[in-house]
Amino acid sequence: MRAFYERTAMAGKPATRTRIISPFYVMDLLHRAKQLEAMGRDIIHMEIGEPDFPTPNPIIDAGIRLLQTGQVKYTPAAGLPELRAKIAAFYQQRYGVNIAKEKIFVTPGASGAFLLALSASLNAGETLLMADPCYPCNSNFVSLFDGKTNTVAVDASTHYQLTSTLIRQHWTPTTKGVLIASPSNPTGTLIAPDDLKLAIQAVNALGGCFYSDEIYHGLVYGHDAVTALTYSDEVFVINSFSKYFGMTGWRIGWLVVPDAFIEATEKLAQNIFIATSTHSQYAALAAFDNETLAELELRRAEFANRRDFLYEQLSGLGFNIPAKPEGAFYIYADCRRFTEDSFKFALDFLEAEGVAITPGKDFGRHEAHLTLRFAYTTSIDRMAEAMQRLERFINKR
Repeated sequence: MRAFYERTAMAGKPATRTRIISPFYVMDLLHRAKQLEAMGRDIIHMEIGEPDFPTPNPIIDAGIRLLQTGQVKYTPAAGLPELRAKIAAFYQQRYGVNIAKEKIFVTPGASGAFLLALSASLNAGETLLMADPCYPCNSNFVSLFDGKTNTVAVDASTHYQLTSTLIRQHWTPTTKGVLIASPSNPTGTLIAPDDLKLAIQAVNALGGCFYSDEIYHGLVYGHDAVTALTYSDEVFVINSFSKYFGMTGWRIGWLVVPDAFIEATEKLAQNIFIATSTHSQYAALAAFDNETLAELELRRAEFANRRDFLYEQLSGLGFNIPAKPEGAFYIYADCRRFTEDSFKFALDFLEAEGVAITPGKDFGRHEAHLTLRFAYTTSIDRMAEAMQRLERFINKR
């Protein structure tokens, strides 16, 4: 009888793996910001990585046309054939890279792409190398499949990116592969083309898998990002319609896989997702239209202006920014001049001045308590107000 009650007690507990899934601290800040807004406070949001621009009209119109037919049925698990073909054509147009559409899987956002890539390739107990700082959910995805992460501290000397030297130094018998994000969240840095090539070559020589997080491609300033597919077709590439294409809430992304993983990935997609949202896929067909791309390029220019404004403002207030971001829409700032607890700083700043920013602890352990991420996903006018509030907050400390 005692054994029965012990089993019953265990049955009512969450799975063990949930204990090592770290919380997303910025969501606590967002929740509090929403509470303050409900109380009538004017809150400036610089915490969430979501563009403030609406989805471009051609994309919306394409989605509406599909919905109006009433024929919102399942698509093939790998995605609409015509959308996979358009993505392949986009790689040829933008990067000069030829990809067979069979290697492309349309997914429920970049998160769905990560789930497919890791479930197809990562075994329990295997380790993935990634930079610290990095996007927190990536480590949690690895934990979900009972894998482990080895986060390597990086700084401005490597542009906050892993290098082939660091990969070789930290490779162990349990290492499965390497994840590199370029542009990076939270730093907005790009890996140099030669460094990307060398990193891929190092991983291939070590017999591992290379995963390239390219969800901020398109949102780059000054020069273009290079896809990992330029240097190898034996890589996993994760991308999304969320950031550059402005389709966050549509939940649609894509994954490019090596040939050896096509069959396994299709089986997993069939079982995990059945299919990505049909109306989102039809809407995404218009994402590559000339009219849409012209609008997106105007938005990219605006993001560049915002970056320059925020960079100058934060630097002028005394924040140290070791690497000016070249992509995405974040500035990762060293705040040690003002605090040694960036999480408390962010909480206090929100309560006192109504500006929401993200503490470094969301992105790893390396000097996380001394860093803050500012998202320039709101207008320059609103950021100017936020900087006035930040100056007032600092002067009162």
